[in-house]
Amino acid sequence: MSQADLRIRNARVVTPSGTILGGVAATDGSIVAVGTDRSLPEADRSIDADGNYLIPGFIDPHVHWGLSRYEYEYHEGLAHDFETETRGAVHGGVTTVVNFLLQPDPYLPDMDYFIEAGEQNSYIDFGYHAIVHKDHHVDEIEGLADAGIRSFKIFYNWYKHASPELGINHSDSGRVYKVLDRVADIENGVVMFHAENEDLAYERRQELQEEGRNDLQAWSESAPNVAEAMQIENIAKLTDYTDSTAYIVHMSTGEGVDICRRYQEQGVDINAETLPAFLAHTKEEDLGVWGKISPPLRGEQSKRKLWQGLREGVVDYAGTDHCPHKKPFKEKEEGKYGDIWDAIPGDNNGIEYFLPVMMSEGVNKNRISMERLVEVCAENNARRWGLYPRKGALVEGADADMVLVDLEKSAVVDDDFYHTMEPRYSTFHGDELTGLPTHTIVGGEVVVEDGQLQVEKGGRDYLPRDADGAPMP
Repeated sequence: MSQADLRIRNARVVTPSGTILGGVAATDGSIVAVGTDRSLPEADRSIDADGNYLIPGFIDPHVHWGLSRYEYEYHEGLAHDFETETRGAVHGGVTTVVNFLLQPDPYLPDMDYFIEAGEQNSYIDFGYHAIVHKDHHVDEIEGLADAGIRSFKIFYNWYKHASPELGINHSDSGRVYKVLDRVADIENGVVMFHAENEDLAYERRQELQEEGRNDLQAWSESAPNVAEAMQIENIAKLTDYTDSTAYIVHMSTGEGVDICRRYQEQGVDINAETLPAFLAHTKEEDLGVWGKISPPLRGEQSKRKLWQGLREGVVDYAGTDHCPHKKPFKEKEEGKYGDIWDAIPGDNNGIEYFLPVMMSEGVNKNRISMERLVEVCAENNARRWGLYPRKGALVEGADADMVLVDLEKSAVVDDDFYHTMEPRYSTFHGDELTGLPTHTIVGGEVVVEDGQLQVEKGGRDYLPRDADGAPMP
């Protein structure tokens, strides 16, 4: 057997067929061997995993680069965020990202720029979803599919009041029907939904503000569980009617789990994603405006049912909804305990805490197995977004995107934990997380080792998703 570029040995290797003792070898950025240590070729560099887990790099299917527009216009912000936030990604064990495009103008004329911004600034390979919130975006759907974007997000009945500075237009049932119907004709097309009912939430916000409430629980009460549940019901029925495919982003409620299970059992192609914040936090915690995310944090029962949904396969995906805002903008210059109604909704630094939280709260607390976690955070995300088998699994021929994880390694989430845009904060600030990466490998190259960045930005690939998936390199 010819000599490889890199060999990881003495690891617990998580593969689609099970966990084995051994390692992985890579050459020219691709995996060339997976097996016992004795079966692996010699390599220019060999890393002893010391018995730790070797897993495929996490894929984050839900981030919003370019939202730092208080400081940059959208295109400049996109390039900026690709550098700062994917720098955090590799420190946290995320090796592929799918970002949401968001602008009022048509997308297709700017596709060359969108690709260039990532290729020149990202530390990891990347793809795109498109937020279709104007009529001309809907008209671009087929053209975007030809450009490698086959997933289209609708903020269904949301954000016309909740955060108007984001400039996201309201989408009613008519537009939802139109988008589902058009996407149904696109091979591997998916419509993604922010599922909250804004009409109800608007009335609840008025009532709570009239009562003088200005606490995090008030934010949760302003968009109660039923607001998500009623919208998921609506989405499922329209998905069934159009014979399309729907994907609920950042599902937060136990009611949502029950509804998705019911429609899935009826054969409706409705899929659900959840976030680390909903799996680890509840609305009772003292998080101030840092805990203002959308949809809001829920109670303990929803947290338990989301974990159950992940184990059982009702919830098959996880992402972060990482929104890179600096603290002054998030807080509107009023501090952590400022105006809950005026503060910007969204969590920060999610891509860097994604793997550590899922290890700490999931695997180490026996809520989910390592094998199922890898499915949810790597393999399933790759399959759903047309990236498999290039991404998402430790198999021969796949990109050598890998992470070594020490389940006993701990760190407190403080200012020094993160490597993203400054100043750094999140809903996990002050928490201790156990189960951290020791090495992150992208395309067969060690990019982070023992917390130290080893490479420069750029040189990564745009991943167009064609009808049969992303092309192999």
